[in-house]
Amino acid sequence: MTGNSADGVTISQAAAFAGVTVKTVRVYHRHGLVAEPRRDGSGYRRYGSAELLRLVQVRTLAASGVPLAEVGALLDSDADDFTAGVADVEAQLTAKIADLTARRNSLRQLADADRLLLPERARAILDRLAGLGFAPDYVAAQREVLILSRALAPEVYETFLTGLEHRLDDPEYVDLQKRGWEAESWPPDDPRLEDLAKALADNLLAHPELLALPADFQPSADASARYDMISSHREEELKNSARLTAMVEARLRAAGVAIPVR
Repeated sequence: MTGNSADGVTISQAAAFAGVTVKTVRVYHRHGLVAEPRRDGSGYRRYGSAELLRLVQVRTLAASGVPLAEVGALLDSDADDFTAGVADVEAQLTAKIADLTARRNSLRQLADADRLLLPERARAILDRLAGLGFAPDYVAAQREVLILSRALAPEVYETFLTGLEHRLDDPEYVDLQKRGWEAESWPPDDPRLEDLAKALADNLLAHPELLALPADFQPSADASARYDMISSHREEELKNSARLTAMVEARLRAAGVAIPVR
């Protein structure tokens, strides 16, 4: 260490002077980037100008993106190797920036795709689902259903969205839907599925106005096929959800709700 150790500063002072935390200084010590100074008569390590210079050099390179594993060799190299090393780090950082930029652009394209595929009301419903604590996988599945519904049943899409908006105001419906998603982990013959189907059907039937189709609605000849494409989406992957949907549909049909038979 340069100078008398008694004239040096403590580790907290050295960290403050170098613009890092004490924890960071200790990390530098563990990596062998800065030598630990000897202790003074009181048992405290005292940092002199040499250690402070090294601290600043290490901190500067690390903050510039040089991996800690490469900082020591870079600082201990000659001028030519140092220049070459810095150029190599710059090339690595440039590649990382290009990768991050590509990822950001992909995210923007996804967001733009949502704006193209779904109207604002539908996107707001997806935001509400996330805000209500639904699992990300559930929200993703509902996004797909909303896209399919808009494409295959445009004449009742606004009515469908209105029903969803109102139902998400109902805590019981929200809880039942969450349980329905959790049911995917149940055994296929779990008796709770039947109980849950009854509870869901009863909840839906308690608000018949939300099940009604527009007065001027005229089903197309392929209405059943279109409905099947929507309601059976991902049923091979989500088998219990498919079973639950079929049970609920059967109860609704039995109550007189006009649901196409798949």
